[in-house]
Amino acid sequence: MRKIRVIGIGSGDPDQLTLQAVKALNTVDVFFILDKGREKSDLTRLRHEILQRHAVERPYRLMEAQDPERDRTVSSAAYAPAVDDWRRRRADRCEEMIRDGLADGECGAFLVWGDPSLYDSTLAILEDILARGAVSFDYDVIPGISSVSALAARHRTGLNRVGRPVQITTGRRLSEGFPEGADDVVVMLDAHQEFTRLAEPDLHIHWGAYLGTPDEILISGRLGEVADRIRAVREEARARKGWIMDTYLLRRERGDVDRPGE
Repeated sequence: MRKIRVIGIGSGDPDQLTLQAVKALNTVDVFFILDKGREKSDLTRLRHEILQRHAVERPYRLMEAQDPERDRTVSSAAYAPAVDDWRRRRADRCEEMIRDGLADGECGAFLVWGDPSLYDSTLAILEDILARGAVSFDYDVIPGISSVSALAARHRTGLNRVGRPVQITTGRRLSEGFPEGADDVVVMLDAHQEFTRLAEPDLHIHWGAYLGTPDEILISGRLGEVADRIRAVREEARARKGWIMDTYLLRRERGDVDRPGE
């Protein structure tokens, strides 16, 4: 039986790997890497750096394939079908790598940015491949430090406050308005900076880009005072590097919930 390990590698700092992740790296025969192209070559380079630093106890092989492009210009109505199509094509690539690159009895691994449980498609793709029935394998999951955890740590804040929940959502959902009943909202995958469209005067933002990397950028303050600055810094960074990954926490300032989290 082939074995696959899905290993969370943190948000960009090779030192963010857990001891469990380091141990897992050193059980792997083949690392599968989906290349996102020249613009995002930093992501591939950091994966190689992690392997060179931490996968040192045994020889391993690398197998790379081109990550299929996803149409990011579709309307809200076409979003789910577009993602389904992209995942299917991505599953095709992963299935080919597992079938052609991993022998029976060997262990392969996918290195997942952040944590595999949070806005990542790898687990769903592996289940899809198994459901097809052409390739069989067992797999396990090693958690990682997410960009959400890294964001809170870098801004020296908690995600929740006493007696209040925290909600994690996407920029696409934030475009529908600030979530009802929420005071603390983490937003990921916001390509259109939906926070700039919020008119609530009592919102505070903790924003971070390229978290855990040498290019890390952090900005915080009242949303109305720093939104334009974040937008300008984000646009400049994206133009300079060709890509950007950012996450932010929106916090409504209310006297009855402003005490630190439990």
